[in-house]
This record gives sequence, C-alpha cells and structure tokens, in this order.
Amino acid sequence: MFMDMYAVTVPVFDRMLGNMQTWVRIARDHAKAKGFDESVYLTLRLVPDMLPLSRQIQIASDSAKSAVGRLAGMEVPSWPDDEATLDELIARLQKTRDFVTSVSAAQIDGSETRAITVPRRDKEPHRFQGEDFIRFFATPNFYFHATTLYALLRHAGVPIGKMDFLGRS
Repeated sequence: MFMDMYAVTVPVFDRMLGNMQTWVRIARDHAKAKGFDESVYLTLRLVPDMLPLSRQIQIASDSAKSAVGRLAGMEVPSWPDDEATLDELIARLQKTRDFVTSVSAAQIDGSETRAITVPRRDKEPHRFQGEDFIRFFATPNFYFHATTLYALLRHAGVPIGKMDFLGRS
C-alpha cells in the first residue's frame, strides 16, 4: 500500500501548529481582557507530575520538526527550550512551521522504508521504518502534546472550542 509521506506530514503538522498559535494568541488576549498576568498559563499542569504548558508546546514543536527532518534524511535543527512568554512560544511555533514547510515533497517522498532511529535517554533507541515511524510514533506523539496544550487552556477557561482545535478553513 502506498502512503504519500509528504501529504501526511508537512501539511498536517503545519495546520496544527498554526491552530496551536491561534490557541495561544486567544489565551494571551483572554488574560489581557480578564486583567491577569498571562505568564500564569506557562506553568499550567493537570497533575503535579506533568510537564507544564510551555514544555507541551516545545515538545510538539520538536516532534514536528524531528519527524519531517528525519523523514527527509536531514539533520534536525536543535533549538533551546528557553521561551518565557506566550509571544515567544507563538514565535517558536512559527519557527517550527517555517522549518517544516521548507522541506519539499521530493525530500520526503519515498521515505516509507527509510531507517529512522530516535535516540532515548539511558535506553536503547527506537528504530522504525519511515511509514511506521510517522503512523505509530511521530504523529501520535505530536498530537498527544497538541491535545494536552488544548486541554490545559480549556481547563484554564480560555474560550476555545472544537473548531479551534480542528482549524477553520
């Protein structure tokens, strides 16, 4: 079975990263309208042992750029996780979109069987072929963190809904 590796990566990641930018902008504007410091959003968690909102965005960003870079056989750019404001997180999402969309279909197409290795701290790396990597690891990991960001913002009262998650055409 043929899978269009470009079609299931670049446009999908770009759209959701754009949706995430919208949610964070709405959160920033919501804080201003309600008169509280927007930085309270940065440390939101649903449970104490969970990574905070800022890390959810950074990891989603890393997931998207890593998936596309690995499938294209490129060195994945490494960025510091030092964003300290919502605007900086919005900029991180844009930088990720810019990288993801800079990769062409020609660079990704044919990567279904490319050997992909994902390093892990103190453990054996994950090893995949490209198609399994995108279907069973990279895309689910990206959406896990995107969905967690959405849930954190909804839980905090940010006025976003299902169509904000899906994106408006």
